[in-house]
Amino acid sequence: MLTFYVLPKQLIKLNLQPDAKGSYVEVLERYVNLGPIVDFCVVDLERQGQGQVVTCSGAYKDGSLRIVRNGIGINEQASVELQGIKGMWSLRSSTDDPFDTFLVVSFISETRILAMNLEDELEETEIEGFCSQTQTLFCHDAIYNQLVQVTSGSVRLVSSTSRELRNEWKSPPGYSVNVATANASQVLLATGGGHLVYLEIGDGILTEVKHAQLEYEISCLDINPIGENPSYSQIAAVGMWTDISVRIFSLPDLNLITKEHLGGEIIPRSVLLCAFEGISYLLCALGDGHLLNFLLNMKTGELTDRKKVSLGTQPITLRTFSSKNTTHVFAASDRPTVIYSSNKKLLYSNVNLKEVSHMCPFNSAAFPDSLAIAKEGELTIGTIDDIQKLHIRSIPLGEHPRRICHQEQSRTFAICSLKNQSCAEESEMHFVRLLDDQTFEFISTYPLDTFEYGCSILSCSFSDDSNVYYCVGTAYVLPEENEPTKGRILVFIVEDGKLQLIAEKETKGAVYSLNAFNGKLLAAINQKIQLYKWMLRDDGTRELQSECGHHGHILALYVQTRGDFIVVGDLMKSISLLIYKHEEGAIEERARDYNANWMSAVEILDDDIYLGAENNFNLFTVRKNSEGATDEERGRLEVVGEYHLGEFVNRFRHGSLVMRLPDSDVGQIPTVIFGTVNGVIGVIASLPHEQYLFLEKLQTNLRKVIKGVGGLNHEQWRSFNNEKKTVDAKNFLDGDLIESFLDLSRTRMDEISKTMNVSVEELCKRVEELTRLH
Repeated sequence: MLTFYVLPKQLIKLNLQPDAKGSYVEVLERYVNLGPIVDFCVVDLERQGQGQVVTCSGAYKDGSLRIVRNGIGINEQASVELQGIKGMWSLRSSTDDPFDTFLVVSFISETRILAMNLEDELEETEIEGFCSQTQTLFCHDAIYNQLVQVTSGSVRLVSSTSRELRNEWKSPPGYSVNVATANASQVLLATGGGHLVYLEIGDGILTEVKHAQLEYEISCLDINPIGENPSYSQIAAVGMWTDISVRIFSLPDLNLITKEHLGGEIIPRSVLLCAFEGISYLLCALGDGHLLNFLLNMKTGELTDRKKVSLGTQPITLRTFSSKNTTHVFAASDRPTVIYSSNKKLLYSNVNLKEVSHMCPFNSAAFPDSLAIAKEGELTIGTIDDIQKLHIRSIPLGEHPRRICHQEQSRTFAICSLKNQSCAEESEMHFVRLLDDQTFEFISTYPLDTFEYGCSILSCSFSDDSNVYYCVGTAYVLPEENEPTKGRILVFIVEDGKLQLIAEKETKGAVYSLNAFNGKLLAAINQKIQLYKWMLRDDGTRELQSECGHHGHILALYVQTRGDFIVVGDLMKSISLLIYKHEEGAIEERARDYNANWMSAVEILDDDIYLGAENNFNLFTVRKNSEGATDEERGRLEVVGEYHLGEFVNRFRHGSLVMRLPDSDVGQIPTVIFGTVNGVIGVIASLPHEQYLFLEKLQTNLRKVIKGVGGLNHEQWRSFNNEKKTVDAKNFLDGDLIESFLDLSRTRMDEISKTMNVSVEELCKRVEELTRLH
């Protein structure tokens, strides 16, 4: 059970003297509030394999939709159309200049230099000493106010002030430079035939210091200085073809220190020496979108603690950049990712952009702390958001959204909303509204009748009909009635961006829930579950026709389906399980939970386990007892999990807010997201049994070490509690408590490690994996 909080907050200061308006209260900072989350849906709007949550938040005139997504945004400052970019580097006009002046952009047969003009616009310029009629393989600022450019034919050393050529090293006859890297005082390059050449930069001097002949071709290089000297590296990382290895060489003598075989058949395409939070790493990106990271011992060159993650499917290019005085790594590929460190662990956060081919930092006076990004035929300059932050975008509606649904085929959202025209009760108007899923603008509206409320909404298709429809369930809420006795099911199709009403069906009560069910429509109407068929009339029109139903509920408020099974959350009578029998065309009760729980939401976790939330802020799970010996045992849903959440849950939805890495263990763990009245978005993950037992033991040990705020007992707080009973939590774990292990001091970690008889490194690794679930 993992929750992350987005709570309503204002930081205020109480002043002794009033301000100009006579107020003693000064608001210092405002924090976003998602509450109350009445409904939400999980969508992948960018089709990048990452979910976003769109919530119905707020109330009445303050109602809004909130788009919540995990990841890092790029705020575009400028862009220019440029096709076929093969590499980019930023350069300074002098060594002590705080800002970048030039942006070098390399193409297949030329190199262009861009610079900021006086109007803060990017315009083309020249660095006379550079060769512009060929592709640049690498560029860097160099010591003594110099710039270095590596092409296939030579290494050119150019004055950054006069821009004239000062020295040139030419590749040997019959050879050309294939890959190259450089820093402020060193150049490392590879020519064909496995030749590795090391040069050092002086004042107007390029010296070939060492040459080594390797047995295979070289695929990538790096000499990023991560030692004590920021201008000089004592080691080089080299990626190899053929034996698919990465090697560490000492500089300046090019002696081989370490050879690490990567396995498989995919060559390393980019290597990077980097340091995060004082820890040295070697990152190695493969041609299939996988990234390997190693701990690097700077003294011995030894590589340890190998880890592999999948960041995409295309080759990755690695570059460092700084944000808020901290170094991070940008992995450019079809799924661009920022790699950063927190609590001395590497974390991965996707960038909210589609495919990025190249990136370089561009910290110019006009665009401080910016990045230059090459993507899809254009060059963009933009600033980067805070690293690993939930991004929340608000779409104010001026009315109260109560239900939301997304339709992939029409690229729209449909919402049920209400608008107050004035203070009088009769002035409340209810609508079904259609919104574009990119701009979030209203594109169509269907007004409901007076006193008619939208209660449920669904996007679905029916048997023998290829169209996709929006179905809306309503209730006529009349002042003199305790419970609605009349409602409607409305079936809409989206045509030319407009809602067209195709069919309507009157009901004898409020339509609290709608579900697509075996090519039909399942509705919860007051005490009854009703199944409708989608029938073709003789005149070619369609209608909903009742097929069968099931009575026996107080109020059937929440319904979820899986195959032929129907799980119902009742107002007072907890959870019941129904089954649809095709041959008989009937719905029958299979089992029920006989506890009296007032339900607020239900969800199906798998074929046998069902999740419920109730009005005392508890969560619980029940299990279908298919193996029971008697009918009575089989007819009882067994309570298997209980937990006090401390939040009123309004909705569960299957899905995830994070980029799921397919080759990691957590990529296979199913998750359910929930939204609450207070505006909390949380995650419930179904863990494999072995992992659950391990983490349960860890949680027990953490309870002894971590004391609750105000001395509150964690075990008591998480105990299931209602008017009738208080029992210890079971089969639920507190993910927030478990993840707090990573924030403990090393001494505390060692204590827990000894008790559990598991190394601290293994514990950190297991808990780190969990953090990727949310």
